[in-house]
Amino acid sequence: MLDKLASNRFFQALIFLSGLIFLVFLFGYLFSGCHPKSAVSADLILYNGYVYTMEEAQPKASAVVIKGNKIIDVCSSDKKALKYRGAATRVIDLQGAFVTPGIIDAHVHFNRAGALINDANLMTVSDEASLRREIARVVSLLDKDEWITEGLWGAYEQWALGDTGREEKAGKRKEKWRPHRRMIDDLTPNNPVFVCRYDYKEWLANTAALKAAGLEKKTLPGMELDKDGRPTGIIFPGTPAFEALQKARKPKSEARLLNENRAALKALREAGIVEIHDIATPAQVERFIKLQENGELTCRVWLRPDLSLAARLKEEGLMMGLHPKTKQKDSWLRYGALKGYVDGIMGTHGALFFEPYNDQPDNYGHWRHHTSDDPQLKVGNMEKMYRLIKTGLEAGFVPNVHAIGDRAVAELLDLFERLKKEGVNLTGFRIIHAQVVRPQDFPRFRALNIIAEVNPYHISDDMRWMEERIGADRCRGAYAFRSLLENGAVLCFGSDWPGTSAAEYHMHPRYLIYSAVTRKTLSGEPEGGWFPEQRLTVEEALRAYTINNAYAAFEADIRGSIKKGKLADITVFDRNLLTIPPEEILQTEVLLTIVDGQIVFAKKT
Repeated sequence: MLDKLASNRFFQALIFLSGLIFLVFLFGYLFSGCHPKSAVSADLILYNGYVYTMEEAQPKASAVVIKGNKIIDVCSSDKKALKYRGAATRVIDLQGAFVTPGIIDAHVHFNRAGALINDANLMTVSDEASLRREIARVVSLLDKDEWITEGLWGAYEQWALGDTGREEKAGKRKEKWRPHRRMIDDLTPNNPVFVCRYDYKEWLANTAALKAAGLEKKTLPGMELDKDGRPTGIIFPGTPAFEALQKARKPKSEARLLNENRAALKALREAGIVEIHDIATPAQVERFIKLQENGELTCRVWLRPDLSLAARLKEEGLMMGLHPKTKQKDSWLRYGALKGYVDGIMGTHGALFFEPYNDQPDNYGHWRHHTSDDPQLKVGNMEKMYRLIKTGLEAGFVPNVHAIGDRAVAELLDLFERLKKEGVNLTGFRIIHAQVVRPQDFPRFRALNIIAEVNPYHISDDMRWMEERIGADRCRGAYAFRSLLENGAVLCFGSDWPGTSAAEYHMHPRYLIYSAVTRKTLSGEPEGGWFPEQRLTVEEALRAYTINNAYAAFEADIRGSIKKGKLADITVFDRNLLTIPPEEILQTEVLLTIVDGQIVFAKKT
């Protein structure tokens, strides 16, 4: 009996001790944060950050877990994220950095962007010293006998960078600065130069270019001569001299064009851009294919060829979403919408208005070849645009159409309304720029479900001429992002990089966000902002730059926000854009750019 009692006590003690050990381990587990390792090991973990997801269900997080090209978890706890760490996992402590979905630029002219990096960019040039500086830079990049082209000198001569257009005009230069070949001949003995003024009304040829055209000792109509009868280098377009130089000009080699592309890709990844919607030429499409096959494509590309190419693309078996070579679905390089044009641009007084320009009372702007059969582009024909869009729809493409002036925007809304009445689904239809809108046209964006693809940096740059050209009343509807948003338009952001012949547009997101939020020039003028009632919040700007751009490309279900299961496209900034003063936005740097789960840019520390 005593033996049996002792045995029971022994087992009771053993059970008590086991329970105690279990409780010790349980409490240790609960309070130490040591969770079991996940069965899945991540390839990349970003933790200790401020993750702004663009997802209502989980707007903020501290960590993102990536495997392959997908996000496999978004964690509010770093400890939870780190349980995915395996032997080969790369783990990055963000040290509080600001994380957003990958920035998507909805409007880029890629083939020209690289040219302004590796060829002559003279837009801010209006004196000899700056001309020599830029030409010397380009010479250092080129081989012997390669031509220096591009140019566009004088674009900022009347209005300097940072002008609001409200400055005192009295001190402005009366005569435009004009270059001379002697200013650059010593720099360019082995590189012909043929560059233009921003309005294309004058060109400059150096001595090497004149030699190449057989004009060193021979004169033709269209050559400006000095008082001694010697060429100054100024050539006028549409003349025999101009034609001789155009004929002599050596086209850029494929190797040089690819190097320009590489320079543009480098700039994009350093700016945190994970995708561009490119106004693609057929030749540039071929270069994109080559870059992708070489493993050099570091951002996604949504191609937007000219609207007039719809029938040809259909014949080739191509449509939205398909790769231009394989004709298969491809998340890196694929066709998107077709790009159309209603009118010209503000910089050349070409945007189309119901009323004339204030500073050119006989000028209402002009149409484009998609909307006119008139050689002078003064008589419109929107039936032509209608037919082009219908052909595009039949080929499997939606239209994204450039419209800047208030008449251009109204005419395009009329056409879209007509298509809707015919039963056409307008999802994905964009008005590109939507730069000046009449009050009665704002509600039509919601009624028609039209996307407004806007370019915020245009505010900071274009305000220098806007009020002089169309007056303060019409300017109330210019770049009116708040009015578009409050009237139900979906806003998507594009840079229009590298710009037009009259303006250079920055592509880094800090410039676009700053412009949308402050409506000031880069020098902080005017105080309070230009028509400040149209300012956006940083949150609204980021939405237009990420999930809205994915929606505009019909891909919001797979990217554009930081969510489990979506593609791992991520941009990491060095400061929290939601909390810093607006003026500090311009100091923001990109720390990491991640595309398809791969780090394509990491800022050196």
